[in-house]
Parts: sequence; structure tokens; C-alpha cells
Amino acid sequence: MFTVQPSIDPALAAIAPGFRALSITVEAAPLRHPEVADAALADACRAVTAGEAPWAEAHLAAWAEVFKRFGAKPKRTPCSAEALRKRVARDGNVPGIDPVVDLYNAVSIRFAIPVGGENIAAYHGAPRLTLADGTELFDTVKEGEPAHESPDPGEVIWRDDTGVTCRRWNWRQGVRTRLDANATQMWFILESLPEMPLEALNAAGEMLVTGLQQMMPGAVIGKQLIGFTQPDAGH
Repeated sequence: MFTVQPSIDPALAAIAPGFRALSITVEAAPLRHPEVADAALADACRAVTAGEAPWAEAHLAAWAEVFKRFGAKPKRTPCSAEALRKRVARDGNVPGIDPVVDLYNAVSIRFAIPVGGENIAAYHGAPRLTLADGTELFDTVKEGEPAHESPDPGEVIWRDDTGVTCRRWNWRQGVRTRLDANATQMWFILESLPEMPLEALNAAGEMLVTGLQQMMPGAVIGKQLIGFTQPDAGH
């Protein structure tokens, strides 16, 4: 089983006190039951409509405040969970993309938590959550063509030794490390703030792990809690 040791810049403690995340590694097995993801995504969309997760609004509002602290404009570039839930509120659903992506989107929607899924085999070095200096390269697509851009100085980014893998903390993932069901080594990061109860974070991780095990029996999965601690972090 491979390991992933993501690091977090200590300077981010001032931007997001109490930030904690589940880091989940998956040695994938052949995809046998993609329908698991279809059901999970449909159920998650219904859960949003039914108003489950009473802390969801407070959690997304907290993420918006974090984005403002490092200079992002959350109304224009919201955290990934808010963008997904807004789409569900508007359209009633989120179209399927890929079984693994659909599953982690379902977790994000249901639990109002940003979830990143990465093809860790495409990484050069370990994932690092840090502040950009503005010179890093981020690979993306513009008008249907491959393109590069750079983050703003002081922007919170996930990166590896080559460049940015996700801009504005969890707003937009890059192309190079994009995950799909064909990947053999997967890494997921479920990112929460203290407004989300710790038991809900663990439940979100369990939903992802259980879904992956059902979709690809025999997958080997590891899980680790990372982040900053503060007195109310266990509520």
C-alpha cells in the first residue's frame, strides 16, 4: 500500500483556525459496480432538497469567510461544496461525470464539505497546502484548449513539486492530476472547519470509503485525520 503525507503550511492556521481534513488513500481495484455512484449522487441531491445536515449553511458560510481572508471573492469563486449545492438547488441534480468523481461529489453535496479527488500517481512529490507566491503554474482548459495560468500572490493553493494542483484552496482542480475510475492510485481530501461537527466529517469519510469498497471490491483504503487542533475542534 502506498502512502501520502500531505503537509499544511502553519501560516494557514491564522486563515482557517481549527481546519481539519480526512486524507484517504486508495489502491484501486477493478470497477465492478458503477451503479453505486449513480445511487449515491441521486440520494445526495434529494438530501439537499430535504434539508439534511442542519449545520451545512454555517459550514459553507465559514468557508466563504476563509476565502475572503486570503483575498478570494466567494460569490464569484465559491468553495467546491457550495458550488455543487447551488447547482442542486437550481437544477435538482448534478449530471454524472465518472463513477469515482460522482461518488465523491455525492459526499460533498450530502455533507456540505469540499472533497478533492486526485490521481496521486500523477503527482511529483507530496501534496502541499500553502500560500502561493504567484509564480506557480496551474494547468487548466480555456475555450477548449490546454492553458496555463498562475495563482494570485497569497492565494491558498494545493501544489506539488511541479505546480498548482488546485486553486483557491478547493475551488478548481487542475488537469494534470485529475482523477477518474481508471486511476490505480487515488487520493481524496475531505476538508472541514469547526462549524462541521467532527462526527459528521467522519461520517462523510465513511460514506466515501464504503462507496469505494462497494464499487471496486478488493480496493485497499487508508485514512488519516490531519489539520490544526483547537479546543472546540471535537464538537
